Amino acid sequence: MKKIKAVMGVAAFITLSSGAVCGESGRDSLSIVGSSTVYPFATVVAEHFGKGGKFKTPKVESTGTGGGIKLFCGGVGVDYPDIANASRRMKESEFQACKKSGVSDIVEVKIGFDGIVLAQSKKNKPMELTRKDVYLALAKRIPDPTCGGCDYLVENPYKTWNEVNPALPATKIEVLGPPPTSGTRDAFAELVLEGGCKEFKWINSVKKEDEDKFKKICHTLREDGAYVEAGENDNLIVQKLVSNVNAVGIFGYSFLEENADKVAAAKIEGVSPTFESIADGSYVVSRPLFFYVKKRHIGMIPGISEYLAEFTSEKAWGEDGYLSERGLIPLPSDERKEMAENAKKLKLLAL
Repeated sequence: MKKIKAVMGVAAFITLSSGAVCGESGRDSLSIVGSSTVYPFATVVAEHFGKGGKFKTPKVESTGTGGGIKLFCGGVGVDYPDIANASRRMKESEFQACKKSGVSDIVEVKIGFDGIVLAQSKKNKPMELTRKDVYLALAKRIPDPTCGGCDYLVENPYKTWNEVNPALPATKIEVLGPPPTSGTRDAFAELVLEGGCKEFKWINSVKKEDEDKFKKICHTLREDGAYVEAGENDNLIVQKLVSNVNAVGIFGYSFLEENADKVAAAKIEGVSPTFESIADGSYVVSRPLFFYVKKRHIGMIPGISEYLAEFTSEKAWGEDGYLSERGLIPLPSDERKEMAENAKKLKLLAL
C-alpha cells in the first residue's frame, strides 16, 4: 500500500494499541486526495484557506475517487491523508476496509452536485445522444442488432456513430474517459450505461434475478479502442479533444465550464448540461459530490476543523459563493445548512 509522504519530516511517533498516534512533530498542513472532479473545488478552497494566514495551504492531489479512498483508508497518522474527495458516495466495502485499518471515525460532507458531460471540440456540431445510444456505442457486448427480439448478446460490432443511430454523424466511435479508479467512471456506468441498458426489457428483467450479471452486461466497456482510458487528468482529455476533433470526452461539468471556448457538450435525452438543468434534475446525468474527513486527525494535523468551516461557508459553497463560479452546483439552502451543521459537529458516517 503506497503511503502519502509527509509534507514535513516526521519525528518518532508511537502507535498505541487503540490505533491513535502520538508524536512530537508531524505534518503542519493538510493532505487531501481523491476525485479529479472535486479537485478544482478543493484546490480553490485550499487557496482561500491558505491566504487566511493562520494555516499553510493544504496539499491537494488528484488520484481518482477509488484511489483516494484507498489511500485515506490506509491508516491513521501523518503518513496518511486527512481528507478524501469523492465524486460518488463511499461504498460499504470501502467503509469496512477503512475500519479494518483503524479508520473508524469518518465525517461525510456532501458538497453539491455535478453533471457528467460527453463533449467534443467546438469545431464540431454537438451531438444529440440518448443513454441507449451511448450504451450501444460503448458496451463490450450488446443485444444482437441483426435479430430484433433476440435475448442474447454479441461482441459490439459498431464502428461509427451512425451505425448506432442513423441520426448521428458517420464518424468513428472514439471516447476518452476515466479509468476504473474514478468516481466519474462509476457514475457514468450507473447513470448512462445502465440507463441505456434498461431500454432492453429482457436485460432489465435480469436485474431482478441476478444483480451481478445485470451489472456485468450493462457496465462492461469495450476494449477494442472505442473507449480509451485517459487517466485522472480531465484537463488532458480536453487537450486531446482539441487535437482530435471527432473524439468524445467524458468529464465533469466544471471542466466544461472552464473550457467553454474549446469544447461543447452533447445533449442527453434532449437536455443540455447547464447549471440550471443539473440543479433541477432535468439533466439526467448528474450526481452528488462528497468529501470524507478522518476525525482522529483533528488535533493531530492543524487546520482540519477550520478547513471544514471554510468549505461549508456560504461565501464558498453558497449560491453566490466562489465555488459556484467554478461550476459547483450548490445544494438546496436547507440541505447546505444541515451539512454545515453536521460538519461543525463532526457527525460520523454510518453506512
